[in-house]
Amino acid sequence: MEIKDSVALVTGGNRGIGEAFVRAFLAAGAAKVYVGTREIANAQHLVDEGQGKVVAVQLDVSKPEQIEAAAAQCQDVSILVNNAGQFSMQTLLKAPDLSAARAEMEINYFGPLAMCRAFAPILARHAQSAIANVLSAGGIVAVPGMGGYSPSKFAGRAMSTCLRAELAPQNTSVTALIVGSVDTRMASHVEGFKETPATIAEAALKGIRKGADEVDTDFMAVDVRANIARDPKGYELQMRRSLSGERVTTGR
Repeated sequence: MEIKDSVALVTGGNRGIGEAFVRAFLAAGAAKVYVGTREIANAQHLVDEGQGKVVAVQLDVSKPEQIEAAAAQCQDVSILVNNAGQFSMQTLLKAPDLSAARAEMEINYFGPLAMCRAFAPILARHAQSAIANVLSAGGIVAVPGMGGYSPSKFAGRAMSTCLRAELAPQNTSVTALIVGSVDTRMASHVEGFKETPATIAEAALKGIRKGADEVDTDFMAVDVRANIARDPKGYELQMRRSLSGERVTTGR
């Protein structure tokens, strides 16, 4: 799909990877970029940079009424980027209750699914359209130290495959973006080398252009997939070390 003259909506677009997406779309010649943000003021710097091409939209993907309002406002969207995410830094059993795991599933799975359902009829108006779901290397290898986050990203990956089948008749591509370690606030707990958000956005736009089913966006994502292919059980055992406080290697 061609990015030039497209209209994109990026959830969680006011910082981190989302912010990089907004700038990447503008650099690629998008006609307009909607920035989904919980607080409009948080996206003002991008509105100013966009010089009329960036529109801030109040959007918390855990709130159905805001998704409905965003769909009513953004009737010209041809590319949807489900980027908003949550990582509560709780394990499944040591968390005091299920609230963290439920919140992660709500933001990382049900929110993107609701966005896809709301925007599918809008995307269908275009000869070509696209959805990009920002997932994680924790969605292709289970990371016990990531509690509900890793399972929610597995669910997001499966959802991407199911939606790809459902949306194929209307020529809407669905790209799952497997993201490793990135220099964002969400990954502030991760040690070692981190890719820039701009690197992720650049790889993602290449995938959208090609209509790719799945894209490993950075070195760590590629490395994780290689380790799974080489020795899946050995890598599973390696992931257990995150529970003992060793360096977590798959967080975006």
